[in-house]
Amino acid sequence: MWRHEFKPGRLVVGLTALGAAVPYLGDAAGVWQAPWYLALAVVGGGLCLGALVAWVNYRIRRRRPASTASRENTGAPASTSGSQAMR
Repeated sequence: MWRHEFKPGRLVVGLTALGAAVPYLGDAAGVWQAPWYLALAVVGGGLCLGALVAWVNYRIRRRRPASTASRENTGAPASTSGSQAMR
């Protein structure tokens, strides 16, 4: 069982941040020159793409019926059963 649900928007933003760091690592190693504004363009584009992916994921999940989207127990809440209900 997974501990949390998959959020593809966050994955896209994280990969974009790593992608923005690669040119500057190459610049620090002396392999090539990276302009200062490259990070702004890559991170800004990645945030926009991540927002779009998160929105599409939200719309897809909202389209599913509630019975298949939720696997929770439909029984009585814990506060109305057991020793607490005897009081």
